[in-house]
Amino acid sequence: MTDQPPQTLANLGLFTGVPQYENFCRIKDFADVREMAPSSKPHAWPVGDTITLPDAYEVDGTVRSTEEFLADTDTAALLVLIDGEIRYERYLLTGGPDVPWVSMSVAKSFVSALVGIAVEEGHIRSIDEAISAYVPVLPGSAYDRVTIRDVLQMSSGARWNEDYSDPDSDIFRLSLATLGIGGTLDGFVANMVRASKPGTVCRYNSGETQVLGALVAHATGRTMGDYMQEKLCEPLGMTSPGYWVLDPAGTEMAYGGLNLTARDYARIGELYRCGGVWQGEQIIPATWVRDSVTVAAPHLEPGRPVIGGHPTGLGYGYHWWLPAGDRGEFSAIGVYNQFVYVDPTARTTIVKLSANRRYGTSAKESTNREMETVTFLRALARRNN
Repeated sequence: MTDQPPQTLANLGLFTGVPQYENFCRIKDFADVREMAPSSKPHAWPVGDTITLPDAYEVDGTVRSTEEFLADTDTAALLVLIDGEIRYERYLLTGGPDVPWVSMSVAKSFVSALVGIAVEEGHIRSIDEAISAYVPVLPGSAYDRVTIRDVLQMSSGARWNEDYSDPDSDIFRLSLATLGIGGTLDGFVANMVRASKPGTVCRYNSGETQVLGALVAHATGRTMGDYMQEKLCEPLGMTSPGYWVLDPAGTEMAYGGLNLTARDYARIGELYRCGGVWQGEQIIPATWVRDSVTVAAPHLEPGRPVIGGHPTGLGYGYHWWLPAGDRGEFSAIGVYNQFVYVDPTARTTIVKLSANRRYGTSAKESTNREMETVTFLRALARRNN
């Protein structure tokens, strides 16, 4: 019998329907990573009385089973905090309290937080400055003279196709750059093309986050992982090692390469729920948190942002998704159904880590189930408050 070839990022078979839960928990085993150490003062979540999940929830007039939903979306972790206490914690498949899981685009909200900290520390003078004042880009390209604010709001005007079911899309080409095929991550974003006037269209674009990662690195003079280690991992009391996937040039995959445990993902949700304050310390300015989770312009309102040319039912802030309604909810969302969802009214943060094998096999909600997940998480938060 011949030996099997080693698993790599290149042969995962993403968006093909192939089960991924055995891979998403061990990305560091077959990718170059930059490790972030646990905090020197780890914070263990207090545990309160266990709540129950709703047996069912309703989507578009149809009642659906909670247990079937968790199984069908290949859920690996479901963690519910109320008032900063663990009230429900469950692991399935290859999940576990000490198991790291790749964040996909949940990473984007962490990058946004790092930008806010860098602004507060004076490394970035203003988000109304051009991002090209910090990051080298080709003159006349998508990010030349575009404000940092527009990039934070996925509104740079860059041409982009984030269709995971299209092998010729920009997101696939960006993924190849992560592997060093056809260039590097920095080189990719430096040469992107403009398609519309900045600040007019919210077009979901993973390249926006990649250039924000470059902004953090250039403005601080440090790697993004090193900066996050000091500014988030350490003060938030993270209890497990974290990892950023790297391209061959040693650049973090800012748009989706963060790996943490469910308990450590919950910290960003709780930090924002509490206005940037953690254990009495202001980690991120309250104004940054507020602006990050507020719809600031008509093109950012729920239903206006588009992904792969398709409108979503969500609004957008500074790399946070904003459900419609008056409860102030916000969520970090990644492909394959990764969520850090926050309902401030219910004082609740929920983490759902998943490997929905049907995700990206089409552009349809019936396979991707993102809006359904928002509906489920809303029902869960409101049931217990």
